Amino acid sequence: MTSFAPYIRFIRDNAPYLAVGALLSFLSSFGQTFLIAAFAGEIRTEYGLSNGDWGLIYMVATMVSAGVMIFAGGLTDRFRARSISVVVLACLALSCLAMALNTHVIGLFIIIFCLRFFGQGMTSTISIVSISRWFIATRGRALAISTVGFVTAEAILPLSSVWLKSYLPWRIIWVGFAGFILVMIPVIWRLLKLERTPQATTKADNSAGMDDKHWTRAQALRHPLFWTLAPTMALFPMFATTFWFHQVHFAEIKGWEHLNLVAVFPFGTFTFMGSTFLFGWAVDKFGAGRLLPIYLLPYSAAFIIHAFAPTIAWTAFGVILMGLAGGGQATLPGSVWSTYFGTAHIGSIKSAAVALMVLGSAIGPGMSGWLIDIGVGFETQLLFYSATFVIGSVAMIPALRAATARLPATP
Repeated sequence: MTSFAPYIRFIRDNAPYLAVGALLSFLSSFGQTFLIAAFAGEIRTEYGLSNGDWGLIYMVATMVSAGVMIFAGGLTDRFRARSISVVVLACLALSCLAMALNTHVIGLFIIIFCLRFFGQGMTSTISIVSISRWFIATRGRALAISTVGFVTAEAILPLSSVWLKSYLPWRIIWVGFAGFILVMIPVIWRLLKLERTPQATTKADNSAGMDDKHWTRAQALRHPLFWTLAPTMALFPMFATTFWFHQVHFAEIKGWEHLNLVAVFPFGTFTFMGSTFLFGWAVDKFGAGRLLPIYLLPYSAAFIIHAFAPTIAWTAFGVILMGLAGGGQATLPGSVWSTYFGTAHIGSIKSAAVALMVLGSAIGPGMSGWLIDIGVGFETQLLFYSATFVIGSVAMIPALRAATARLPATP
């Protein structure tokens, strides 16, 4: 029990900042696939869309949001989280309200773009960038705690939304989403009344990166480290989204009831939560650089298990391994960019990485569906995904060793 004492003390001493990180992480869910997909049936029926039409709208809107994120993410370097979060969340609330009121397909495309951009893109970026800037020596723990907001949302929002649809029209539920976001805005404003500016935080904490300097985004994008790490870390959202997106097809080819497959998903959620805290501790103890080459390996093993799983029990084990790797994905990317490139321009650098991840989450399901249509089985694809994770992990090692040697000495 005493092992939890440092975490409890850490939470108590930094409660306002950690609460903001967790709350923003939770609110980003209103633009995440797992929640929007819960209303896919109603949306397709309302607008007269086929599965292909709906998938195309979602993919293109997500890709456009990824492109805009490259430029908009840098705003987190210029404005305090208190100010920019109010604007972004207000826009996210309006997007939810628009989902409730819109009746045109063109409007649907714009709404999906806004939900993805302001929700998955900007709100999650503000959370991660702010936590990375506010915490230095305890950055891993802070990122882990803030991720609890996302995990909580993933656990309760889809299920509660499906339950509410039994009693309320789906559009009314989106009005409720908008209202909830608006109520949270003054809460965040109040919690961050003593927040420091990004510039002041950087100078005070002196969290420089390689060569003891704060790298700009242009400099980071010219460095091989970024192009070794970012695409590999983008594999996680690309193939994870693909697996969840094609879960019905996966159940069909295995000969299982979809409900029985969904029943094992909570195992992954619970593992994800525990893994997030484990990786948060490990980042502070060992550094993000040492953990990056290994955190995707459980995902590689999971996809092999899914490909050959003869029973749902085996797939349950694979889902647990996915949750284990998910803890690394939740904590490591936010920490690694701050570690190697410094915190002064972390918003701009992080936004470029997020754009690649969002782009991957858009391309993955469409690419996989096309492969299925031309005869490349989903189980075969899973084996390819597994190999890709291993190759990407190995490719990280020499780049990380070279970059770590250039980090400033720890005082």
